[in-house]
Amino acid sequence: MDRAWPMIQLLLPALVAAAWGAQPRTPWAGTDLLNICVDAKHHKTKPGPEDKLHGQCTPWKEKACCSGSTLGSRELHKDTSLLYNFTWEHCGKMEPAYKRHFIQDNCLYECSPNLGPWIREVDQSWHKERFLHMPLCKEDCQQWWEDCHTSYTCKSNWQRGWHWTSGINKCPAGTTSRTFETYFPTPAAQCEGLWSKSYQASNYSRGSGRCIQMWFDPAQGNPTEEVARFYAMAMSAGALPRGVEPLLLSLALMLQFGILG
Repeated sequence: MDRAWPMIQLLLPALVAAAWGAQPRTPWAGTDLLNICVDAKHHKTKPGPEDKLHGQCTPWKEKACCSGSTLGSRELHKDTSLLYNFTWEHCGKMEPAYKRHFIQDNCLYECSPNLGPWIREVDQSWHKERFLHMPLCKEDCQQWWEDCHTSYTCKSNWQRGWHWTSGINKCPAGTTSRTFETYFPTPAAQCEGLWSKSYQASNYSRGSGRCIQMWFDPAQGNPTEEVARFYAMAMSAGALPRGVEPLLLSLALMLQFGILG
């Protein structure tokens, strides 16, 4: 049991997601989960080079799921992007440090071809797939919260529930603009709650090969490739012994509900 525990911990997010009905694109697909793009509104069908990526999206120019076209990476840097008509400034002007994290978040979502292990099928009008429970490096999660916790928002889940009659997202009736810290009292609450569990707050650090960095220095290589490869192979390894899936799923659910403390 002690030797199996690290694998159970690594597989836990995928198992819990499956338990709640979020199905992987190709269950236990191993290397098939590498170098793919999510099936969503503005993503390319296959990753490829993009010499004209803009600003904070440029690290992905060698192999990108986003484009450098007019409705591409430049729009991801605007306060109100035409890609989704979504504004971060729904409760007032954002500070540059605050804005930087959301641009990086956008670039990772739109551009990265290395998030296959966390792609899940969904039935929504603007995308057929999404990411779920990606392990975000603890430094990224912590810094995102520290730079944003004094800014203002009116919701703890930005994935749904906005008022759209003006054409862009507005705070729904009955909500109040308060500091991020009010809606997200901890870094984990923000990283996990903001986009409906797209991220999972990880205890792993940058450079560990076990967590996703929202941004990286392209001169040092893309660390997400190693992370995706590790989790894809872990998922494949977890599928090999016959009959082990129900055991792992039961353990995942027991942990989820605190039965094992």
